[in-house]
Order: sequence, then C-alpha cells, then structure tokens
Amino acid sequence: MPRLLRIACVSVLAVLVSAASSFALQITGLRNPAGFLVDAATDTYYISNQNGGPNDHDNNGFISKVNSAGKVVQLKFIEGGQNGVTLDSPKGLALVGKTLYVSDINRVRAFELPSGRPVAGVDLSGFPVDFLTGLATDGRGLLYIADSGADTIYKADLRDAGHPVVLVKTKELAGPYGLAVHPSTGVLIAVSWNTGKILEISASGIVKVLFSNSLFNSHFGNLMGVDFDAYGNMYVSDFSQGKIIRISPQLRIQTIAEFLTTPAGLAIDRKHHVILVPYLSGDAAEINGLGRDGR
Repeated sequence: MPRLLRIACVSVLAVLVSAASSFALQITGLRNPAGFLVDAATDTYYISNQNGGPNDHDNNGFISKVNSAGKVVQLKFIEGGQNGVTLDSPKGLALVGKTLYVSDINRVRAFELPSGRPVAGVDLSGFPVDFLTGLATDGRGLLYIADSGADTIYKADLRDAGHPVVLVKTKELAGPYGLAVHPSTGVLIAVSWNTGKILEISASGIVKVLFSNSLFNSHFGNLMGVDFDAYGNMYVSDFSQGKIIRISPQLRIQTIAEFLTTPAGLAIDRKHHVILVPYLSGDAAEINGLGRDGR
C-alpha cells in the first residue's frame, strides 16, 4: 500500500475517533498486522504480523513488541524460523499469566514472557480445526478460541492442563472472528465475519444475537475485532466497510471512524483509555486516545 494512502487512513481515525483525543500515534514497518494485545501490567503492546497470506504455512510470521508510547521496542520480538519458533500466519493474541497465546491457522502456539521462548500451546489435534482467528481470556485461566472456518468456539481451562473442549459449534456463529470478554460481567462476545453479527455466548454455549443486519438496516460488514473500554462501551472493527463502531451500554451504535483501510483485530488499553487498530493491508497500526469516559 502506498505510504500516502496509509497516512490518509490513519489520519481519518485520528480525526473521527474523538474530539477529546489527546494524541494519535502511528506504527509503521509492520507486515500484514492482524491483531493487537495489551499487557497492562507492563505497559506493553503486542502485534501479530501475518507477513503474507492468512493461510500461508511459510514460517515467517512474527510478533512485534511496542511500548505504550507507540515506540517499537522490537519489530520481530518473536519470529518464525528463529530461536526454535514456528509461526506461520499469526492472528489472535491472548495473555494468561506470563504466557502469550497466538492463533496460527490451525494451531494455538504459546510463548513465555518476557523472553519470547516457545512453550507448549493448546493441543487441538483431536478436533477438525479449520481456520483459527480470535482468542480471548476471562482473566482467571479460561482461554476461548474462535475457529472461523468451522463455526466453532473452543474453551480451554489452563488451570487444568489446558485440555480444550467445544464450547459451541453452530452455523449461527457465522464465521466467528474476534472474541472479547466483558471486563465487568465476564460475558463472552463474538463478532462474525460472514454475516456481520455480534453475538453473546453463555457459559453453557448458548448463542444470543445482540446485533445483526436486516433488510432495512445494514450496519455491519465483515467484522474482525471486538473489545471493551473501562466504561462498558464495545468497539468493533468492520474490515470490509472500513469502520470502527462503538456501541454504548445503552445500545447506542455510533461510527467513530470510517474510510479506513482494512482495520483488523483492534484492542482497547483500558488503563490509558486508548484504542489500538492494525491495518492488515496497510502494514501499519495506530494508537489513539479515546477521550474522557471513552467518548
């Protein structure tokens, strides 16, 4: 993507995200960045870089390490083909304790922090895995794994050897891509790639549609990322429509940024009230202040 277009797409986000935003930072030099993760304990961000196609088994994917000031600490902090690491096309990220979990096509890989050393991931070999995307954790040892290709969400209790089970498998998930756990209620939220639905998943795997498109109202395209701020606002990245959408606890839907180029798996830093957005085909990412109360 030309540098001019890359700058244009992030500048629109900076203008629209909030009139009260105090700053906007751009991160360049990435390679097909697909996901962001916030490590609040260390004020560190991690970005997954596919570095190629989403299904390429080429062992050249990498994870970038960035500080909360937007400075790239190490572009290839974890790199496929180096130091015993296998990493093909990483997407979803989740942190459980000091272990970084990464979805990688049909595997969930794991790395010890702060070293980045590879450790045992989640073994899904007993399941018909198709295309793994979003990861989320409840903060107490449960890891949720979305399989967008198989319309499945797995659950692994990492306090109990991490043996995965199917939480829910149904066409109603419509290609579940991004996952997030509500920071106050603990409810699991999934966004769908195929039909632009936002879903709530109960602890027993019951699916409830929170938002969907209709004949007269088509808010959503291919949804890729979802997260919450400290005030309970939900943020969703719409990959195909180039939008970031905020949904308030009162269910008010607002487009806070548009005309973006391929916004992927966003994240919210609730400690610093900022939104983190990678641009998959733009080889760039952006950090923006959300303003007071997430507005």
